[in-house]
Amino acid sequence: MIAKLTGVIDSVGLNYVIIDVNGVGYLVYASSRTLSRIGSARGTLVALLIETIVREDQITLYGFADAAEKDWFQILCTVQGVGAKVAQGILGTVQVEQLPLVIAAQDKSALRRADGVGDKLALRIVTELKEKAGKMALGAAAQQKAGKAQAATGAKASAAVVDVPQTVSNDAVSALINLGYGRAEAFGAVANVIRDKGEGIALGDLIRESLKELSA
Repeated sequence: MIAKLTGVIDSVGLNYVIIDVNGVGYLVYASSRTLSRIGSARGTLVALLIETIVREDQITLYGFADAAEKDWFQILCTVQGVGAKVAQGILGTVQVEQLPLVIAAQDKSALRRADGVGDKLALRIVTELKEKAGKMALGAAAQQKAGKAQAATGAKASAAVVDVPQTVSNDAVSALINLGYGRAEAFGAVANVIRDKGEGIALGDLIRESLKELSA
């Protein structure tokens, strides 16, 4: 079972890269995200994490620039109707860092932008993965907040990964969406405020603090 490949780029296609490892060329399918990160210059040294899928008639390699993308590929493929091609399409359309927020916020429109994802499949993805994504979403939102703080101050910032509270206010999220914010970013802001201020915060205060979070 191949878990990682390190070699040089031989050629790059629309959804694949051929990696030359000591004279042997490996055809590796990859998302547009991964392909953009490794570039297309022949002879460039690259290292990709590999998911090997074995079927009766073929062995297919899927490559990822980092562990987070590979993890989400595996998670997405647990949903009925999501194969490797669709999973890579989603990963090339939605940023990996945003995916937990998109799913936890039930943002089906973001998923539908990926090739092969229609209304029914988008609904199935957010329904089946909502609980798993919810546990990751606040960590993703907090990590983004920490990253902004680090960029602004130059200081090292960190964010603890904790469960998203089950009482995140749908009314607050809806209010932010009505003000023009995306569903995923609204969900992330509300989740961050509830984490910082507690679940007993009043709706008006929650919306006001979430707006501050979004403008920070």
